[in-house]
Amino acid sequence: MSGLSDMKDRLAGSLYGLGWATVKKLPEPVSVALGRRIADTAWKRRGKSVLRLESNLARVVPDAGPERLAALSRAGMRSYMRYWMESFRLPAWSKQRIGTDVQIKDVHHLEDGLAAGRGVVVALPHLANWDLAGAWATTQVGVPFTTVAERLKPETLYDRFVAYREGLGMEVLPHTGGSAFGTLARRLRSGGLVCLVADRDLSSSGVEVQFFGESARMPAGPAMLAQHTGAALLPVTLWYDGTIMRGRIHPPVDVPEAGTRAEKTSGMTQAMADVFAAGIADHPEDWHMLQRLWLADLSDEAGERA
Repeated sequence: MSGLSDMKDRLAGSLYGLGWATVKKLPEPVSVALGRRIADTAWKRRGKSVLRLESNLARVVPDAGPERLAALSRAGMRSYMRYWMESFRLPAWSKQRIGTDVQIKDVHHLEDGLAAGRGVVVALPHLANWDLAGAWATTQVGVPFTTVAERLKPETLYDRFVAYREGLGMEVLPHTGGSAFGTLARRLRSGGLVCLVADRDLSSSGVEVQFFGESARMPAGPAMLAQHTGAALLPVTLWYDGTIMRGRIHPPVDVPEAGTRAEKTSGMTQAMADVFAAGIADHPEDWHMLQRLWLADLSDEAGERA
């Protein structure tokens, strides 16, 4: 099995490498059409990722019938492939284009937090293109930031992602290894910016939240960092609007005055999840959650493995 897994990892690395090497050279209308064709082909095949996306969307839009869910999942796959096609081409985008094609509301929450010198933690769900939002922050706000990336396999693919994001002005730390939290805290204490995708827990220390009426886990990191350092915690939601990507920086999530540290972390993470849920409900087709998220689904997965 390990040989088959290694072969799949090498194939994945080669395919992503081909995407970065070739897609950015294509005329943009061609790459857009190619992305849609790939998305539609994957959607028609009804593979595990498409079925999982549809299952997740059924919780977001509980009154949707089969036809509505199918339309949403098709739009979701197109949005997901748009993310990839944009990402492959993003290093060639000019500062002016990013400023035109990304429109973010309520930027004053970010600017106020940075001006106060207390550091800012931005937390986002997997909505639209979070890498493009990062490029907007570095080019339009003029602030470099630190983030965390899941270690991908093969290692060459992870290295490619790190190089790509560092090329956009990000400092990228590996999710595993145990030192990321301390480095993030130091960046915040010096008044810096930390950006974390935070709607899916990748560890065993996640906080249980109510999300669309069911239990899920989300990472404790954003709330814990805000408590440890005094940084502002700002949820951000994104969505596509035609050729433009729009977003909103929401008001800071306050640290509760009473309770234990764990209780404060739980309350802040739930508040963050509520903001995410509202943004996802408004633009479900742009939520790229193709993995299991809710505890009931994770329990089913564990049962299937057993």
